[in-house]
Amino acid sequence: MFNSFFRRVPEKKSAPPLIALSLMGGARWCPRDFQSLAREGVIGNAIAYRCVRMIAEGAASVPWLLYDGAQEIESHPLLSLLSGPNPMEEGTALFERWYAFLQCAGDAYLEAVSAGGQVRELYVLRPDRVSVVADARGWPVAYDYKLGERVAHITRDPSGFLPLLHARLFSPLDDQYGLSPIHAAANAVEVHNAGAAWTKALLDNAARPSGALIYKGPDGAPSLSDEQFQRLKRELEDAYQGASNAGRPMVLEGGLDWRAMSYTPADMDFSNLRDAAAREIALAFGIPPMLLGIPGDNTFANYREANLNFWRQTVLPLVARTAKMLTRWLAPRFGEGLRLSYDADAVDALALERESVWDRLSNANFLSLNERRQAAGYSPIDGGDALP
Repeated sequence: MFNSFFRRVPEKKSAPPLIALSLMGGARWCPRDFQSLAREGVIGNAIAYRCVRMIAEGAASVPWLLYDGAQEIESHPLLSLLSGPNPMEEGTALFERWYAFLQCAGDAYLEAVSAGGQVRELYVLRPDRVSVVADARGWPVAYDYKLGERVAHITRDPSGFLPLLHARLFSPLDDQYGLSPIHAAANAVEVHNAGAAWTKALLDNAARPSGALIYKGPDGAPSLSDEQFQRLKRELEDAYQGASNAGRPMVLEGGLDWRAMSYTPADMDFSNLRDAAAREIALAFGIPPMLLGIPGDNTFANYREANLNFWRQTVLPLVARTAKMLTRWLAPRFGEGLRLSYDADAVDALALERESVWDRLSNANFLSLNERRQAAGYSPIDGGDALP
């Protein structure tokens, strides 16, 4: 009795059992190197691919103009080089790759091949194969081009000419390399791709919401045996899974009951999330979403107005920047005082704008003909200084 009085009472936990369930984990993003972004953002995403194509094809289609001072030159070896840069491609194809790489990588490289002291050919290099060689102050002095195990060192020739033109988009944290629109929109690209994968998985699952098979066995049997469970799972996968079996009625054995589970509001709103991601991708590239067929964008009154905005704010500034770079880098090799520009009058998307400008200038009786031509971007003509 004495020993039982001092016997220790077994301890009991006063806290109830706790089960922790976490459905939200950290977001998993793809690497941000060029090849990963190219696979996910260009090859694997229709919106980003179309953005790159629209900018590259539009910018490459604008014809070049050459001036010697204020005088336009219609025939010149520099124009011939830009129209036929190398034996394997013509000028439009070369500059289409140039602009496309600039959008995909934030960097674009153009190599000049000389013979007899004269530039004879131009080639666009893949940006992931080129690396900048900087001096002690951080300024680029040479470039390395790596293909497999071979490395070509590109540096200035004896005349001081660097046969590689490097164009890069602005990057706030990198002194040598640019920041591409795909990099800036990488999160939106992955959200858009994830939405496509979710939709594909839904189609593979017969485009129906998930459900549960509830077993109500006879004589109070609590559950299926392992053999019964495996056989049921195999029959469901073979007979009811996949798009080809969509709508097929399910035949259940005794003791089985199907309970459908409806979509959550988040599932039903997934298409709107993809549209929002698509608009963000288009915004990074500077393309009005209306031109890509993305619903829910009413910024512009009509398609023509959106297309005009695309050319004026995205394509032509890119072409103008390239013309200035080529003027500074390549034009001195063909003569002093040469200047490259572009022919905006050849752009069909700007035809309506040109007509509007000419209508306003035609009614401006207080201007001479040459003043009107200058306002429209044309050179003066003899006898055009008198007022009408």
